[in-house]
This record gives sequence, structure tokens and C-alpha cells, in this order.
Amino acid sequence: MWIQPEEVLLAGALWVSERANPFFILQRRRGHGRGGGLSGLLVGTLDVVLDSSARVAPYRILLQTADSQIYWNIACGSSRKEITEHWDWLETNLLQTISIFDSDEDVTTFVKGKISGIIAEENRLKQGEEQEEDSGKFREAELKMRRLFGMPEEEKLVNYYSCSYWKGRVPRQGWLYLSVNHLCFYSFLLGKEVTLVVQWTEVTQLEKNSTLVFPESVRVSTRHTEHFFSMFLNINDTFKLMEQLANIAMRQLLDNEAFAADRSLPKPCKTLKNVSALKRDFDARAKNERYRLMFRLTQDERLDGHTDCTLWTPFAKMHVVGQLFISNNYICFNSREEDLCQLIIPLREVSIVEKADSSSVLPCPVSISTKNKMNFLFANLKDRDFLVQRISDFLQRTPDSLWGDANPLSLIGHSASSSASSPTGSDAVNKRRHYHRGLPTASQGLLQLYHCNAPEDLGPKAMKEKMKEEAWNIHFSEFGRGVCMYRTSRTRELVLNGIPENLRGELWLLFSGAQNEMATHPGYYGDLVEQAMGLCSLATEEIERDLHRSMPEHRAFQNEMGIAALRRVLTAYAHRNPGIGYCQAMNIVTSVLLLYCPEEEAFWLLVALCERMLPDYYNTRVVGALVDQGVFEELTRAFLPQLYEHMQELGVISTISLSWFLTLFLSVMPFDSAVLLVDCFFYEGIKVIFQVALSVLHDNMDALLSCNDEGEAMTILGRYLDNVVNKQTASPPVPHLHALLTSGDDPPPEIDIFDLIKSSYERFGTLRSDVIEQMRFKQRLKVIQSLEDTAKRSVVRAMMTESAFSIEELEELYCLFKSKHMTSCYWGSSSSAAERHDPSLPYLEQYRIDLVQFTQLFAALAPWVCGSHTPTLSSRLFRLLDQNQDGLVNFKEFITGLSGMYHGDMTEKLKLLYKLHLPPALCPEEAESALEATHFFTEDVPRESSFLSDLDILGQQEVTSGEAGKEAGGDGEEKKEEKVKDYRYYLRMWAKEKEPKTETIKDLPRMNQEQFIDLCKTLYNMFSEEPLEQQLYHSIATVASLLLRIGEVGKKFNNGGKRMEDAAAQAPPSDPQRGEGLNEAESGEAQMCQALADAQLEPAPPQTSDEETKDDTSVSSYSMVSSGSLQCEDITDDTVLIGGGEQRRGSVLDVDWSITFEQVLASLLTEPPLVDYFEKKIDIQGKMAACKAQRGVERQASSASDHELAQHSI
Repeated sequence: MWIQPEEVLLAGALWVSERANPFFILQRRRGHGRGGGLSGLLVGTLDVVLDSSARVAPYRILLQTADSQIYWNIACGSSRKEITEHWDWLETNLLQTISIFDSDEDVTTFVKGKISGIIAEENRLKQGEEQEEDSGKFREAELKMRRLFGMPEEEKLVNYYSCSYWKGRVPRQGWLYLSVNHLCFYSFLLGKEVTLVVQWTEVTQLEKNSTLVFPESVRVSTRHTEHFFSMFLNINDTFKLMEQLANIAMRQLLDNEAFAADRSLPKPCKTLKNVSALKRDFDARAKNERYRLMFRLTQDERLDGHTDCTLWTPFAKMHVVGQLFISNNYICFNSREEDLCQLIIPLREVSIVEKADSSSVLPCPVSISTKNKMNFLFANLKDRDFLVQRISDFLQRTPDSLWGDANPLSLIGHSASSSASSPTGSDAVNKRRHYHRGLPTASQGLLQLYHCNAPEDLGPKAMKEKMKEEAWNIHFSEFGRGVCMYRTSRTRELVLNGIPENLRGELWLLFSGAQNEMATHPGYYGDLVEQAMGLCSLATEEIERDLHRSMPEHRAFQNEMGIAALRRVLTAYAHRNPGIGYCQAMNIVTSVLLLYCPEEEAFWLLVALCERMLPDYYNTRVVGALVDQGVFEELTRAFLPQLYEHMQELGVISTISLSWFLTLFLSVMPFDSAVLLVDCFFYEGIKVIFQVALSVLHDNMDALLSCNDEGEAMTILGRYLDNVVNKQTASPPVPHLHALLTSGDDPPPEIDIFDLIKSSYERFGTLRSDVIEQMRFKQRLKVIQSLEDTAKRSVVRAMMTESAFSIEELEELYCLFKSKHMTSCYWGSSSSAAERHDPSLPYLEQYRIDLVQFTQLFAALAPWVCGSHTPTLSSRLFRLLDQNQDGLVNFKEFITGLSGMYHGDMTEKLKLLYKLHLPPALCPEEAESALEATHFFTEDVPRESSFLSDLDILGQQEVTSGEAGKEAGGDGEEKKEEKVKDYRYYLRMWAKEKEPKTETIKDLPRMNQEQFIDLCKTLYNMFSEEPLEQQLYHSIATVASLLLRIGEVGKKFNNGGKRMEDAAAQAPPSDPQRGEGLNEAESGEAQMCQALADAQLEPAPPQTSDEETKDDTSVSSYSMVSSGSLQCEDITDDTVLIGGGEQRRGSVLDVDWSITFEQVLASLLTEPPLVDYFEKKIDIQGKMAACKAQRGVERQASSASDHELAQHSI
């Protein structure tokens, strides 16, 4: 066992060295084992005589360094085997590593830290096995992770491991924390701190390898770097958990459903009281997936437990050793020896579960009987009583079968609804439904409908088909029929020889697991058809377009009956699964299913294909097919390395494999041959398709190696597949359109499909499903990250013309925007992930963020920093950019706002700032007084002026339409000419509406007094951290005073004296002594001055000298100096100050006062400091660098400044 390192001064006393290397010594205690002489006897006697607690383990390992006389005892063992295992581990994992250290002190420190980490992890694992875990330690680790990496409470730690992280050629011993969304590592050794945070969504490759440089390590690759971790106590356990977490992250990138809290995992908001609750749930999730994959069960099936046992097989008259699996709806058995026996018993079919009598021959047996009179005998069960109790509990929860014993679903392949006769009274109702039992396709496959009236064929092929049916009937009588059938190697042989046409639908349904789903959802398909038919969507339009392209050469789809059945199945599935909807190639596969199955069965087979057997194949980006294409390339490199190199040069593999996999060879091979591959696929899964694809390449290897271009290789493979024939088929041949197009003068020899399948098993039968799943995971990382890179390039290319940012800046901004979207998805937000990510939208609009995320990005990236006023400003910009008012902003809108602030000219920047202080950017809640809030809901002057441009446009349209009406009324002689004129007029009007309206500064509405004061406050806050702060304060004070006067003059000019008197009469006197002498201009200037005083957030700037004050006063008679607490000191006699808030509340808002954007712009242009400020070019790189440094460690919302954020490095 490993022990805490302790000093040993005399290494040779009482010990004998057996092995040694430059750093470690393995020693045996004298007196233990053979030999030892007198000294050995003395030591042995001493050890025995002394108290048992003082006895010393007979073996130990010491750490030694060349320059030190001190040794460190790091391991001890009671047997040679135990100590040898520790020695081998040190030589494999540590010896090469510590040899690169320069100083012996570093070696000692590193090894001691490593051993301490191993001991800590061993103790934690032992506690976990005994289920006496110290929740305090795990909780402490979780809190430490959040403190070290700044994670919020929503981020849950799954597990943590002691390991080494390689930084360059030097390993850093520390702790690896695996949370739900991040991989984190922390080390503090010899005064050096290493902190690493990687989001799982950024991982592009994850693999376990062993090299000379990195002994048995895990490599984690991202787009920009690679990270190596090694020296794990249990590397396999760590790597499996990493795979799971990375796989979940890829699902999150692929669709929104992965963000929803999985029922098998704890809710993220709950506090974990038990140490490894989350880890155990991940382990259970992995077991569930393997269990469902092994027995083709539905996604909601949860494994309850499994145990070793034996099963009595009556057909072989022997007990088969294997494992019994129990879940909420099934009892399953799988033999230890592959393909010997597999069994699936749905609990809905179970009638009796009882404990049989034990004997020495048959210990602890359990007998299970089903409704169709089959009996299964399991024995050698360790905890029989508990097992029977669990099965009984599940049986009580299982609803009674909807089908009686007279017609058990497990006995026949067709649905009960197809064989049961409907009452006469409901016939009329059924006829009005799109799908009802009276339809021919509701009870039979299309082939049966077309062959029912055909004369009986007595030819040799037909007789061979009869023999196949008879062979299957014999198999059924011996192994059972239906879902409870024993599946053995004999079953596989019959499948490889071809399933008879009459049994194909039934056996497809059985082997795929679709029969179980159909049995548990009676009437589901009919209801779904009724809901879906008549709805119009993009999927239904694509379905209608492809209906007549689905096997047009087959007569079953040359009439409305076959087309209507295909339409119903495809439309129902698109309605069931909008995430997939409809994808090309689904029509071809569904057509084949309908040939052999009734509609409902074909629908459930399609569900099994799309959701379980070919995962992600038929989504919008055919991710599953691309993943399997990568797997196929990897298999080609492994099995056919010479051909792989040549095919990669030609780029053929990626072209051919997509069509082969998407349609299961149905589109590239004659129908009668391809349908045999579908037989094998439903029984064996995707491995058959890989085997046959490899066999096709192998058969054409010589021809392909001599090809010079992609076209030639495609022709060779196309002609080969066209000539794969089924010589045993009894059906009339179906013409193969592809073959007609590619046939040449000298067609190649025919290839028998049975020979092709047989050779594929002989050459490539070693392929295993679990290996394929492992390869799929590896390729899924590559494919999804590649698709994300494609999306990024498309977005950047589209935004290049609409913003002034460079390509690199846009790419980085896209990464930051997407990262903010992703982290908000799993750390909670006010809107769901599905609302913010819609893969069906264009790339520019797919990712969207809400107000909270926008505010965080604005604070980190915007050039206008306004202190505590920044959230208010970002909220206003968000409302301005959110044109459709759905509470979300996409990347295009985000860049539009950011580009205006960074790259717009002075006019554009001021226009944006001006808009941020007007509706719709300004909301009623932000109003500073009750009076202004009222203005948002009453028809007063500022409200009208705010929407002046809109009213003008409406007025112009009315005038134009009125003129058009007059012209139309005057020209009443010829109605035809009148109609033509109206038609053209409306076309012109429609085109004019579609044209993007270019907004000019004259289109901007006028600004009232309160909005103007708010604008001045914003400007003051913007200048608070500028180097030329004083000059900017003087300038904005000058401009504000000038604009207040301009607004006052404009009011008098436009409105006359009547409205002024009304406004004065409505204002209550705020100060009896001064109320009479107070005019509107004085009130406005005073309010602005007080507002600026209230807005001051930063420490007081230094006092200005008297000379500067005098100079500023001479510039403008309305200048205000910002000093101390922003008291307006040097002012003229015309300015009146009102300091208190009470007086301000008593003052009336001047509802007639307003200014235009042109006046604001002209006034600002008179002040050079303001012009310089707004024309100054700002580089976004620094802001992005600070935000990027913070991005990996997404911290909780804080009010830290940009300087503080930049100091957080990863």
C-alpha cells in the first residue's frame, strides 16, 4: 500500500535491497523469505517478539536522490506481488517523468505530492465502496472548485481526481475537477500556480494514449491547444466519465433538448447531500445506454439492476450462463458467450413469477410464465427473494394489456387494431378520419395488396421462398414466436439467408424493438395523423415535393393509395418529431417499409430507425451520417490501409458513404438485393452496413487503385453495386433506375448478394458494436465542432459587408457571443434554451441572447463605460436592437449595435446615443418623475413628437392613396385599363415597402426636456474615467446650457404665449419668495445642474485653478465647472441655481420644450474636446482579451471594473 512519505536515515539497516534505479529502491526486510543468515534470524525474531502493532511490513519502496543522504519511505507491502505492482507503476508512470527535473529537491517534492494525492484518492474510493462517504470532503472539494475557478452554484462537480498536468515538458501535480460543463485543473507546487478551465463544448478531440513522453495519458484537444493529463490512479474510470461529459456537451451543441434536465440526473438546482450522487447518476446513465442498445429498448427505459444467473434453454437442453437485467418494463437475458442466447420478456406479457424448488443441481431457481404459454427458468440467482420482490413491484405498476389472451400482440406481427373489427356504428366516423381501419394499407403491406390476386407461382424460386417460410416456422415452434423468442446463432443464420416476404414486416418489427413501442402506444399513430394532416409547414412542403420521387419504378407507388399512405406516415412523423421533421432519404426508406408492413407498423419502424438505430441521421445537418462517414474512413484505414491513402487523395470516401448509409444501400443497389441488407441491418444494427461497405471497397481494390480521379472511382463503384443481384427472389424484378443510367457496353459480371454478405462476415466479421460506438463518439466530436466552425465562417462572411470589424475580430466576437449563450443555457436564464437557439434559422440568427447576457457582454465590450449607469444604457440598447420585441437579440443585431459604437463616425455615434434616450429604448420605468411616466400613456406633445416621423409617413401614404383613388375614379371608361393600373400601382407600393428605408437625421423625433437632462447625465458618466475629464465636463456644460436656451427659444417661436401661460398656471409654486421670478429656462438649467450633481459617481476631480476657471468663464456665459461636488461656481447673473431635491420636485417639467438632433449635433460640433472624444478610434482588441480571459471562468455577475477583469487569467 502507498503510505505518506516519511524520512528514513539508514536505508541499509535491517533491510536488503532487491531492485534499484536512479530514484527508487525496493527492499525486503531481513529475516523474511529465504536466507538472511544470523542477522536475518535476529531481525525476524525481533519483529515477532515485539507487539503486533510494531510489526513492520516485509517489503518497502524508498525514494532516493543522488545528492541527499535522506531517504523517503513511500510504499510498503505484505507480499512480493503487492510491492511489485507498486514498483511497476512507479517505473511506468513516474520514472521517465522525474528524470527531466533539474534539481533533486524538485524530484522529492513532486514524488511526495504525487504519493499524497494517490493516498487521498484511494481513501476516498474506499469510502465510496463502503457507502460511508464523508459528504463533508466532497462538499469541501466542490466549494474549493467554485472558489478557485469562480463557478456559480449552478455548476455541479461530478468527480475529482489526483493527476499531473503537463505544462511543456514539466508535469504539474494537482487535482482535476470534472464538472457538468467544465474540465478544471489546479496545481500549486514550489510557489507556481497552474489554473486551467476548458468548456466541454470547446473540446474537439478526447483520447487515451500512451507514449514515451506522456505515459498512459489523456489528451484533451481544443481548437487552439492540446492538454495532457497523466498519472491517474484509475485512468479508465476517469476517461469514461470525460467521454460522457463531452458527449453531453456535443448534444447541447446539436439540439436544445439536451439542455433540459434529464430525468435520470438530479435537478441542477438541488444541493447534493450525498457525495457521489451525480457521479452515480452518470454511471447509471452509461449503464442505461448500454442496456438499451443491447436489447433495442426505448429511450425512457431505466435499468434497475443486473445479476449473474443461468437460463435453461429447452432447444439445447442445457443451462446457459449469462446476466439477467431488470428494468421498469422488461426482463432481459444475455449469454456470456456472444450470440449463444438472448431473451427479452416484456412485463406486460408476464403472467406468473414464482420461486421454484431449490436443489443441488438447480440452486435458487425462478420460473417466469408468459401469457402465450412460454416458461423460462432462471437459476443460480444470488439474491432470489429480493429479485422476485423487485419483479413483483414492477408488475404491479404495469398496466394490464389492452389485448386479451385470445389475441396477444407478442404472438403475431400485426397490430391488434388491424385485426380487430370495428363496431358498425363507428364506420361512418372512421370514414371521415384520414386514417381508419377500413383503409387497405391499415391491415396489409403494399406488396400483399398487389399480390393477393396474382396466380400462385409454382416455379423453383417460389418453392425456395416456401422452404424459407417453413424453416422459420420450424424455428418459431422450437424457439418461440414474438417478442419472447429465444434469439440465437440459428436466428442469425436464418436472417442472413434472407427473410421470406410474408414474414419480413413481422420480423423487422420484432428485431428493431418497434413492436414494444407500438404495443405501449395503442391508437397513437391514428391520433397523430389526424393532428398532422392539413397542417402546412416547411416539412410538409418538402414531403409533397418528394412523394412522387419515392421508388417511382415500383408499381405500388404509381397510384394514389401508395402515395397517400407514404404521405400519412411521413407527415405523422414530422409532426411527432419537429426537431427532425423531414429529411431527404426518409421517403426512400419509408417506401420500403410500407411495401412489407401496414401503415402503423411502418410508422413505428421509422421511429426506431430515426431515433435509435440511426441516431441523428435525419436531422437538418445529417450529423449521424457524417459521424458514420468518419467511422467508415477510420475502418478503411484500419482494414484497407493501402486503398485508404489513395481514396483520400481522390476524396471518394466522403462522397460515396453518405448515400450508402442514409438509404441503407436502397438508392444505389437493386431493390431485391438491398432489401436483404435491410433484413440484416434490423437484426445486427449498423455494423452490417459497415461490413458490406468495406467488402465492396475490397472487391474493387485493384480497379480503385488505378483510378486517377473521383469520377472514375465513382463509376467503378456505381457499376459494381448496380450488378449486385438477388437470384433467389420470387417477386417480379423491380427496374433499377441507377443501373439504367450507368450501364455501359460491357457490364461487369453479376455479384450475388448472398455471396457479398457472406464474404463481408468472413473478412470483417470481427467488428463489434461497442467498438463502433466508441469510434462514433470520437467522430462526433470532430463532426459537430466542424459544423460549428462552418457556421462561424458563414456568419463572419455575412457580417463582413455589414460591419467595419475585421475577420479576426468578428470571429472572436462570435465565439464570445456563442459562449455567453451556451453558459447561460446551463446556468439558468429567464428564457429557455429552445427559445434562444433555433437550428432551422439562418446561421446569423440561430444563437440569441436575452437581456441579462446582453448586459454582461455590453459591460465587457462596449467602449462607453458609464459606471453604475452602464446597465441602464445596455438595457436601452437592447430594446433598440430587439426589433421584433421577442426579448432576444441575435448576433447580427448585436454586431450592428457594437459596430456603431466602435466604427461609426461622430454623427452615427451621436445618433445612436440620441436614440438611447428616446422611446422605444427608453421605458416608462426609467422615467425620473411621475409626470414623465404619465407622458408615455397620454397624448401630449412630446409623445406626438417622438413618433412624428411615423405619422408623417402614414400621412404621405394616405395622400398618395387618395390621389390614386381620384385617378382611378376619373378613369371609369375602361374597366380593364383601370384594373391594370391598380395592379401596377400596388406592385410599386409593395416594392417600395420592401426597400430598406435609409434613416436620415431629419427622421429622428424631437427630444423633450427630461430626456435631454438624462442624455447629459449619460455623457457626464461616460467622461468620468477619461484623461481629459475636466475639459469634457466644461464642454458638455457649455453645450447643455446652449441647448436649453435653444429649446426655450424654439418653444416661444412655435407655440406663442397661450400654452406657456397654461403651463405656468398648472405649476404649483415651489418657493413663495422666488416662485414668481422663476421662468422655464432657469428651471431647466437648474434641473440639469442638479441632475449632473446627482450623477457624479467617481471621487471628486482635483480643484481647478482660478486662472482656468476664468478662462472657461470667458468661453461661454453659461459654462459650468465640475469641481468638488459639482457645484456650479462661476456663472453669470442670468443663471439661477436650485440645489435641493424638494425644489426640483416642486418644479414643473416644461412639456413644450424640445430640441432636434440637428441642434444637438451642431452644438456639440462647437466644442473640440467633444469632437475629439467621439471621433477617437477605439481598439476592441483589449476589451476582447479581457473578456476572453474571463470567458473560460464564467464568473457570477459582479461590479468589477474592466481593469479588474483583465487581471483574471486562466
